[in-house]
Amino acid sequence: MSEQQISYTHNNSYTTLNTLSAKTKYVWLAFHGMGHLSRYFIKHFEGLNPIENYIIAPQAPSKYYQDKRFKYVGASWLTRESTTIEKENVLNYVDAVWEHEKKQWQQLDVDVILMGFSQGVSIVSRWASSRKIECTQLMLHSGGIPTELVRSDFEYLSPTTRVHYLFGNKDEYYNEARHTEEQLKGNRLFGDRLEVKVFDGIHEVSDAEIQSLVSN
Repeated sequence: MSEQQISYTHNNSYTTLNTLSAKTKYVWLAFHGMGHLSRYFIKHFEGLNPIENYIIAPQAPSKYYQDKRFKYVGASWLTRESTTIEKENVLNYVDAVWEHEKKQWQQLDVDVILMGFSQGVSIVSRWASSRKIECTQLMLHSGGIPTELVRSDFEYLSPTTRVHYLFGNKDEYYNEARHTEEQLKGNRLFGDRLEVKVFDGIHEVSDAEIQSLVSN
């Protein structure tokens, strides 16, 4: 038995919220977690000022049914199967979304916020570091930081870029050891710019913490 590879063109969607204009202050690129769809995930940003915030939510390409009734559909960014190839496919897709959207705000004075939740943390951190994407804030929300990343991967970031690592105190996927491991990893990558915060909640998106990034 021999496994082969082939290259082909693939189409995928993404979701945006609000309208980009001269009054826009913040452009978000927000990556959902495993099992989410971007059109539902983006609802967590509806509490933001719609005039000042423009949100882009890429869609993980691998869809699957989440229940035996084949009613609910979720999506995944990566698995351990063919991770290297799939990672490049995903990052190339994000590149396409970024380049298409970036044309609209190149002449505007906006702050770019990168955010990943759960599995989305691995995607946003890999994409930002490999493409050297400048941002004013990077939010790593309730997800693991890829082990292959090193401090030099993020040295391109401005000294003023704020990095937020946060998770809920009732998160079923995080115990004290896991939190310590992720915090040490974050400190190793980001140094003094890292801000660690534990909020009161489970493994779910904190709308309040999202709001806090643009309310200070």
